[in-house]
Amino acid sequence: MAYKINKDVCTNCGACAAECPVEAISEKGDVHATDPDTCIDCGACESVCPADAISAG
Repeated sequence: MAYKINKDVCTNCGACAAECPVEAISEKGDVHATDPDTCIDCGACESVCPADAISAG
């Protein structure tokens, strides 16, 4: 199950995208979003998000 970014909490800092080893996260307007088909469920993004906007599933 892919990690999801809560758009109401995301500050668009880009830390998650920089950490993602498979480039499954991209900027979508004023927030970042995860591509569930590319995400490998590694959790790297969740551990670096300063806003705690990322969660599994």
